[in-house]
Order: sequence, then structure tokens, then C-alpha cells
Amino acid sequence: MPTRYSDDLFEYRHVILPKQMLRLIPRSYFEPDESGVLRILSEAEWRGIGITQSLGWEMYATHAPEPHILLFRRERDYQEKYGPHGKPADSKPKKK
Repeated sequence: MPTRYSDDLFEYRHVILPKQMLRLIPRSYFEPDESGVLRILSEAEWRGIGITQSLGWEMYATHAPEPHILLFRRERDYQEKYGPHGKPADSKPKKK
């Protein structure tokens, strides 16, 4: 179970990957400086490596001393505000 906590704006969680999994993640997902630290991944990228969690979470940092620990946050009370389907899509008409 991920560690979870909150402040006035966000709720946070830490996702701990098995250390061996880092070797299976594409090199393009890591910082270019060869530090072995993952860069901030998009939702499609972190879901693509097998991380599953409810809607609204965004990766905002990695824990550099332990690169297998990924830090996520989402707006506080997200599910109460937006329900199980998340924020509604932008309903503005598209410009032609």
C-alpha cells in the first residue's frame, strides 16, 4: 500500500517500484545526466510501465536517493469533486 498524506491543497502518495523493475524501464524515461533518476513521467508513461491508480494523480517528483520511489499528488477531495470519471473534458468549441 502506498504511503499517503495530505496538506490543504493536495493529497500525496509514494509508489515504490521493485528495484529490479528500473532495469526494464526505457532509458528515455530517465534524466539525461546518467544519474539513474527517473524524470517526471506523463500519466500515459507511468501507466504504461504498470502503475495503476485512480484518476487525478500526477507524478511530481522522484526521490533521488532512492530512484525506485515515485512521488504522486492530486487535488485534495478529487473524487468527491469530480466523481469516478475524473474532471470533465474541455467543453469549449474547437476553433477551425
